[in-house]
Amino acid sequence: MSLKIRLARGGAKKRPFYRIVVADARSPRDGRYIEKLGTFDPLKAKDAADRVVLDIEKAKAWLGKGAQPTDRVARILDAAGAIKREARNNPEKAQPKKKAQERAAAAAEAEKAAREAAAAPAPVAEEASAE
Repeated sequence: MSLKIRLARGGAKKRPFYRIVVADARSPRDGRYIEKLGTFDPLKAKDAADRVVLDIEKAKAWLGKGAQPTDRVARILDAAGAIKREARNNPEKAQPKKKAQERAAAAAEAEKAAREAAAAPAPVAEEASAE
C-alpha cells in the first residue's frame, strides 16, 4: 500500500480550506484517509499563526513509515522543519520560445548598430576651412 501525505480540499466554492492527511494513494483526493495531521488555510496571511496547523510528530512518524509527501505538503513540512526539501527549478521553462528569441536578437542587433552610429564622430567639413 502506497501512502501519501497530501491535501484534502474542503470549504465552499472559491473559499478553499485544506486538511493535511495521510491517505492511500489510490483513494480519492477528498475521500477516505487514514489520519488527519493538520490543516492549511491559504486565504489567511502568510505570517498568520493559524494558517498552517500541523502535528509535526505525527508527520515525522508517517514519514518514517514510508509515506511520501506531495510537493505542496513537502513545502509545508520544510517550513515547519520536519524535512529538508530540495529546491526544484526548471530554467528551460522560463526561456522564451524560438521566434521570441530571434526577435530579441534582432532588436539587440539594431540597438547595437544605432549606438555605434550615434557614437561615431560626425564628419567635419574641412574643405570650407581650407580655403
